[in-house]
Amino acid sequence: MKQSILACCLAISGATLALPAEFSIPVETYKLKNGLRVILSKDNAVPVVTVYMIYDVGARSEEKGRTGFAHLFEHMMFEGSANAPKGVQDTMVESNGGVENGSTHPDFTDYYEVLPSNKLATALWLESDRMRSLTITDEKLANQKEAVKQERRLSFDNQPYATAEVDLWPTLVFHNWQSSHSLIGSFEDLNAASVADVSKFFKTYYAPDNAALVIVGDIEIPGAKKLIETYFGDIPAQPLPKRPDLTETGGVTAHMETYKDPLARVPALMIGYPGPKRRTPDYYALNMIDAVLTNGNSARFRMDLLKGKESIVQYESNLGWPFCSYLDYRDPGIYGIFLLYKPNFTADQVVAQVQDEFAKLQNAPIDAQELERAKTQLRATMIKQLQSSLSRAQQLGQYELADGDAALINTEFEKLLNVSAAQIQAAAKKYLTADKRTVLAVQPAPAPAKAQAPAKGDN
Repeated sequence: MKQSILACCLAISGATLALPAEFSIPVETYKLKNGLRVILSKDNAVPVVTVYMIYDVGARSEEKGRTGFAHLFEHMMFEGSANAPKGVQDTMVESNGGVENGSTHPDFTDYYEVLPSNKLATALWLESDRMRSLTITDEKLANQKEAVKQERRLSFDNQPYATAEVDLWPTLVFHNWQSSHSLIGSFEDLNAASVADVSKFFKTYYAPDNAALVIVGDIEIPGAKKLIETYFGDIPAQPLPKRPDLTETGGVTAHMETYKDPLARVPALMIGYPGPKRRTPDYYALNMIDAVLTNGNSARFRMDLLKGKESIVQYESNLGWPFCSYLDYRDPGIYGIFLLYKPNFTADQVVAQVQDEFAKLQNAPIDAQELERAKTQLRATMIKQLQSSLSRAQQLGQYELADGDAALINTEFEKLLNVSAAQIQAAAKKYLTADKRTVLAVQPAPAPAKAQAPAKGDN
């Protein structure tokens, strides 16, 4: 299969000083008559081009009884189209020295090809052919149902912490079914999917006016536009789908639950707090809080918990964890933390230690030198990521879908770097409080006993 649903987009990072004047990603955007949004970014440094197609549909668009549809459809998109039967796309991309993949997310599904720049037409033809004429048959659907089931068995059901993370955690941090159901889906819902269901999903969501096409790399703009019009211009638009209501109701109540995991060997904690609206001052402040706590060798979690108290052995966190990152986070969402901790500590002790780290941010402004260090590390990470044409394409496409403005790639980071110590303190007080905290403690459990074979001669 192509990429798993947990593969989220690259997390953006940031740093201290404002970005230098020469830091500017060229961005040109326009729309075809059928509504397809096009983003072009020219970079002739190396003879490589990335073609990135992003559709405005993800797991949070699914209907009850049809969980896992977004992920299933990601698989179906590699099953062949009218003029490129199954296997042709793989062969054409790989024989030209390229790579391709796709991934499913809460709020979008994406696909890409990275190829030598003289093969731009090849990538555009492949993407346009499956947008206009994906082949959907009983045989192909049955094949991909089994592929998705097998992926679930191997990548989730047989992995420690994965069941708690994918199936249970969303139900604890969200009230609204659209956000709280399993993003992987159930075997029952997969089995119930029909060709008619899949065809309807394709017609509803995989239309040009529900997508954005991003091309980054060694291109000539006029030639690229001509190819785009040739391959995509005559694909008919469809009525825009109705967006799901993601409103969270019922308020927030602090609670803690325990899950016994027979595959786990080390206890773990998942800790979450309701997050802010995207692109608000609190959104940038919480991302800087995360950088201070977890980014780099001098991060507070590493210095205070891993090396100081020696209670934790591994951690990860971000706005939107575990299914999103800072870049593709959309509200309603959470600030989530995952910790593996030593069994000589209790879950309550480690939760208290984490809350103490938040209290330090709440009780006193962060030292200017520490904040500057965190921003510098983030800035270095950001610049390194943008050296990749694929990373640039992903960011451009996700800004276009989430915010309606791909050019935010050149300005959003500065807002992150301008977060002040006072904003960090205020956001910590507003969001990271014990009364808003959800905790899932994952405890190792004995594996189920295997049935013992009867002794020889027994009846």
